[in-house]
Amino acid sequence: MDDKGTEESEVEIKLTDGVSAHVIHRERLERVRRQGREKKRQEEERKKEERKKEERKKKNQENPESSDSEDEEDAYLIEQLTKMGISVKKPEPPEGSGLVYDDRMAKFQCLWDPAFPEKPERITEPFARCSELGLIERCTRIEAQYGTEDQVLLLHTESHLEKLKDTVDMSREALKKVSAKYDSVYFHPGTYEASLLALGSTVELMEQILKKKVRNGLAIIRPPGHHAMTEEFCGYCFINQVAIAAKHAVDNLGLKRVLIVDWDVHHGQATQQMFYDDPRVLYFSIHRYEYGKYWPNLRESDYDFIGEGNGKGYNVNVPLNKIHMNDTDYLAIFHQVLMPIAHQFSPDLVFISGGYDAAIGDYKGEMRVTPVAYAHMTHTLMSLAEGRVCICLEGGYCIKSLSEAVALTLRTLLGDSCPMLPAMGDPCHSITSTILNVIKVLRPYWSCFSYQTELTWEELCPFEDVNEMPPKPDMPFVTEENKPKEFPIMYEFEDGVEEEYIIQHKFDPVIDQLIAETSLATPPNKTCIVYDEGMRVHHAITFRGHPEDPDRVTSIFDKHSEWGLLDRCLRVQSRLATDGEIQTVHSSSYIEQMQASAELPPMELRNLQHSFNSIYMCPETNVCARMAAGCVLSVTDAVLSGQANSGVAVVRPPGHHAECTKAMGFCFFNSVAIAAKYAQNKFGIKRVLILDWDVHHGNGTQHSFYEDPSILFISLHRYDHSFFYPSSTDGNHNMTGSEAGNGFNVNIPFNEGPKGDAEYKAAFQQVVMPIAYEFAPELVLVSAGFDAALGDPLGGYHITPAGYGHMTHMLSSLANGRVIVALEGGYNLSSISNSMATVTSVLLGDPCPYLPYAQPQESAVKSINSTLDSHKQFWKCLKFRVPIPDLRPKVEERNSEEEKEEKLEEEKFKENIDELAKNMTSVSVYDGTGQVGEEPKSTNQPESCVTEQATSNVETDPINVGTKPKMETKQLEMETTPTSNNTLTTKTKELGDDTNVQGAGGTMGGAGGAMGGDGGAMGGAGGAMGGAGGAMGGAGGAGTSVDENMGAVGGANNSVLDRLNVVQALEDMGHQQMYAIQPLTWCPHLDTVHSLPQRVLDTGAPCLDCGNLGENWVCLVCYKVFCSRYVNEHMVIHGAMEQHLMTLSFSDLSVWCYGCDNYIDNQIVNAAKQAAYRHKFGTEMSGS
Repeated sequence: MDDKGTEESEVEIKLTDGVSAHVIHRERLERVRRQGREKKRQEEERKKEERKKEERKKKNQENPESSDSEDEEDAYLIEQLTKMGISVKKPEPPEGSGLVYDDRMAKFQCLWDPAFPEKPERITEPFARCSELGLIERCTRIEAQYGTEDQVLLLHTESHLEKLKDTVDMSREALKKVSAKYDSVYFHPGTYEASLLALGSTVELMEQILKKKVRNGLAIIRPPGHHAMTEEFCGYCFINQVAIAAKHAVDNLGLKRVLIVDWDVHHGQATQQMFYDDPRVLYFSIHRYEYGKYWPNLRESDYDFIGEGNGKGYNVNVPLNKIHMNDTDYLAIFHQVLMPIAHQFSPDLVFISGGYDAAIGDYKGEMRVTPVAYAHMTHTLMSLAEGRVCICLEGGYCIKSLSEAVALTLRTLLGDSCPMLPAMGDPCHSITSTILNVIKVLRPYWSCFSYQTELTWEELCPFEDVNEMPPKPDMPFVTEENKPKEFPIMYEFEDGVEEEYIIQHKFDPVIDQLIAETSLATPPNKTCIVYDEGMRVHHAITFRGHPEDPDRVTSIFDKHSEWGLLDRCLRVQSRLATDGEIQTVHSSSYIEQMQASAELPPMELRNLQHSFNSIYMCPETNVCARMAAGCVLSVTDAVLSGQANSGVAVVRPPGHHAECTKAMGFCFFNSVAIAAKYAQNKFGIKRVLILDWDVHHGNGTQHSFYEDPSILFISLHRYDHSFFYPSSTDGNHNMTGSEAGNGFNVNIPFNEGPKGDAEYKAAFQQVVMPIAYEFAPELVLVSAGFDAALGDPLGGYHITPAGYGHMTHMLSSLANGRVIVALEGGYNLSSISNSMATVTSVLLGDPCPYLPYAQPQESAVKSINSTLDSHKQFWKCLKFRVPIPDLRPKVEERNSEEEKEEKLEEEKFKENIDELAKNMTSVSVYDGTGQVGEEPKSTNQPESCVTEQATSNVETDPINVGTKPKMETKQLEMETTPTSNNTLTTKTKELGDDTNVQGAGGTMGGAGGAMGGDGGAMGGAGGAMGGAGGAMGGAGGAGTSVDENMGAVGGANNSVLDRLNVVQALEDMGHQQMYAIQPLTWCPHLDTVHSLPQRVLDTGAPCLDCGNLGENWVCLVCYKVFCSRYVNEHMVIHGAMEQHLMTLSFSDLSVWCYGCDNYIDNQIVNAAKQAAYRHKFGTEMSGS
């Protein structure tokens, strides 16, 4: 079983030989049946295709002139719907990390001051430390190149270059004399050569990354460059290599957006100046400032210098106004400012001006950033630009901390897990003020800053500096007028610094201890995986086509095999969880009940099934549930024993709804909760983070650890004001834990419409990652339901595989990379297969797929803010949720009417098919030609009209980034007019050609049930069959204006084409059902709803026919209570016999109309819903 080549395993079930043989027999029989069904399907498809060809041929012969026939309209519609099939590209094999280093850059030094900080050891010692750790041999070595004069002249003047050239033949005295003309500079005869080598090496490394010869890279070079101005040497810098490379990238190599992150402790004023009006380059600098007292003492280094002209908003300064800033402060900058703005900017390439003079022990920076923190900052930035990160050494003058930080940076680029950081503390008052000030001035230009409220007229921000604008009075800024004519050529220490840092070596033992305590152990396997065919035998006996289908795990496993991921993973032995292991979460009586279920007669088993909420059972259920839990424990063993760094468990049935004493929501044993207790009991793990991204709230997990401060539970889920399954207020943001566990239960409940990548990523940036770093888990367990994925029939959300990849990447920075991902829900086979395979790919170290930016919905921002408000009393990292001054009106005044119209137009069309396709980049759109479409451009720039990607002209220049081809677009004008049958016709005008296309109504969706039925766990948004609207359909089809309240991409009109014909056509073309809808806001049967006889509904009332207490519904005509179609179908029978078509679910309080075959949301039914809510939860329903 632990062989990497093993494809399948037959489970050895240690109960009785009869059960074991029975399971194996059922599996073999199922495999034969599956093969037979596949052959039959293929034969039917072939016959259908032949029939269609004959019909088209006959049609053309009868009417060869017809160009706008109904068949052509139907074909066009089907083609548009077909384009929405998800086709995720297999990840390319990871390239190596490039490394540039050349001893020739160590041959110059200050000839008259041996103690000068900028010395050869700055590159030789980091290189030696990287070699000592075995990192050099793992890199792709890139030969250092000399920069050309043309490259220098991209940003420097000819006179500047000539002055540098002249120093080659100067005497020592002449060098001293010319050095005195510039601030903090010394010249050496080798300076010119080293500067050209630093430039050429930077450009060469960048080009190798863009050519995909390497994935990322590090240039260990000197002299530094970010202070070198257009015509002035400054701060040990002569040629600004990073700025020149960035300029070369946008001017000559076709890149659209480049991000430069400058974490050197000194402000890179020269880089800022060179791109101050250029929106193609976002410059982000974190630097010591002290209100202007610290070098280079410039007014322009403060936070309010944000660019000018077209570049306004693209220059970001984060000035540090006190010394001794630490890891907590720097990570707060990343979480609150850098990563939100970087994701919105969506760069094609990331440069890091890697100065390490903020590292602990550096006497120039006097900061306290640890070497490990640089690994985490690097890892965070690697989520951008598909991992294209180019790091170039700038400053860093404590050789010991510099060497360690550079080595850990390179180790991270190579894909090794970040070493653990201790729990983050309280961001200091000064950095909090700075971060809020940065957000204050940038908020008018970047929509990602939505998590601070606005000050009222009488209100002041609690951080006093935020209420003012700089500068502080009487600051001694350096200007052209007052700067000295001559500068010292000997290095001068600041007061007290030499004694503390140089003479006493105060920080040497601290650095030594940090190094000793940092575990750099690397397991032999990056990721392990477990899967067993035995988990397929759990199946629904009475409900054919149940969404929790055995093929869920098989399709995921097959996708892993197709992508070659299995060969890169350690295969782990499956097993059954023992009674003792399960008892850490579940009661003994419940375990015995489950054990006995295997021997129950069919009717008794069915009765037991009906006693639970949203459950089906078969004789093999107990064994499969034990195996699911046991497999997660096997992965936990492999990870915590050091066999693998991370793990993936492809298991079913899911577990996170299972309570201590009962099954519910397809779940029997809470595998992840059991694994958390197992890790604590067997391995002594002190802190476990459980992250649940299943679309449903993990009620069972929450209840298991609600009072436990050793387990942090964070759940992101669809809530819909408690109406979405499991339909309990326990999933609300104010449920924070109790007693010692208060604050350790974090719910991020989403309401009001479908959510996707943008909303989940924002929640991670604002809530999940800050809290996780403050908690500092030793193990991360992910309850990985993929029912929030695009196309899921129950979830109705829009997360793409790329979105799941990015969330996984963020989590993998925690706990030494010990992340275990266990399958929970997810019911679209295509979606779950691609999504979980992408998660495994990222855990294996592959780059994050490209993910374009989209603005999170206001309702999601509201939910995130509610969670922040509920938890900021418990977590210091959430202190940034305060009111700040609003400067946005100043920007609104400069907006032209045209810009406003474009924004309105963008909002108008944001939910049509083309817009949805933009949000699926790496999840590519199939274009019907057999080719996977290239990535659309980022949505951070508004577009005024719907565009159709036509032909792709991919440049053959190997320098050009392959994933960003130039696209020719056809501008389409959409005119929507009613037709004689009250449908909508969209006329598409393109270069004078008219094509009439009828819009389609929704296909394949019930607003809740998997089969368009009534409620329970399947009462989500968008069923697999039945209903109206449809994620891809809409009231006017692709390209027409739609009401965003009517569904993901469309409304409820479904009369254009017969829904089943469209579905059948899509199935004929091999496309799976991937559509979800919203409830109808009106239906003709609302008139039959009677008012409540009394203002009370008893949601615990039994079925009048069978006495069932599980999933029951109440008739809104006669107010009799009957059971659902998933029990004994008595409500369905009642509706058919009495023609009472309107019903209300006691499970999730949704309303279903049998006449319209859809869910209904109208104020006429609100009185009944309010009464049910009042009885069920003891309070009034919000928003009613």
